Amino acid sequence: MSAGPSPDLPQALNSVRAGEAPIPAAAPPPRGGAPQLAAVLREMRWWDIAPVLELERELFPEDAWSPGMFWSELAHARGPHATRRYLVAELEVPPHSGTDEGRLVGYGGLAAVDGTGDIQTIATARDQWGTGLGARLLTELLGAATDFECHEVLLEVRVDNLRAQRLYERFGFEPIGFRRGYYQPGNHDALVMRRTTQTSSEAPSVQGT
Repeated sequence: MSAGPSPDLPQALNSVRAGEAPIPAAAPPPRGGAPQLAAVLREMRWWDIAPVLELERELFPEDAWSPGMFWSELAHARGPHATRRYLVAELEVPPHSGTDEGRLVGYGGLAAVDGTGDIQTIATARDQWGTGLGARLLTELLGAATDFECHEVLLEVRVDNLRAQRLYERFGFEPIGFRRGYYQPGNHDALVMRRTTQTSSEAPSVQGT
């Protein structure tokens, strides 16, 4: 990764990896007919950084964020002057599992500065692809942008990630430009997309994404 989160969002357009991981078609049902556990979305806290980093390095081996990047983002996520909203998705604990901790299977973050929101990152574990979890995370981040009174939300996505682009288009994002060689070290181009403010009733269905 050539750049990390930046507070100077309107100039930096700094949604670094949104949609970089591929979003495949709906996943097949679990073997044996076992019901799939639901993922619960909640605020990311400092104790989530370690499991988030594990997933981060699995999904983005070339440009994974450092612990310091997540610490810096979370430092701006609370208090009266907060400008960040970070979420994690955690699987519900199965009955009689012998543990009180669910597995972290996704995360996402949004920054807001001067009326502009920026999807900093969004990712889900591979075994959650096709379950709608990515769309749920995006819906929550867009809701946070509304809370921050953002009039637009920006993100960047690899030009060859057509599945992610289709997801963002469903949510009202439109392409507005390119950033050449944005994703390093692979030297992949980024498509910059923008969504203007919509009401919650305009959000699309999240089923199966």
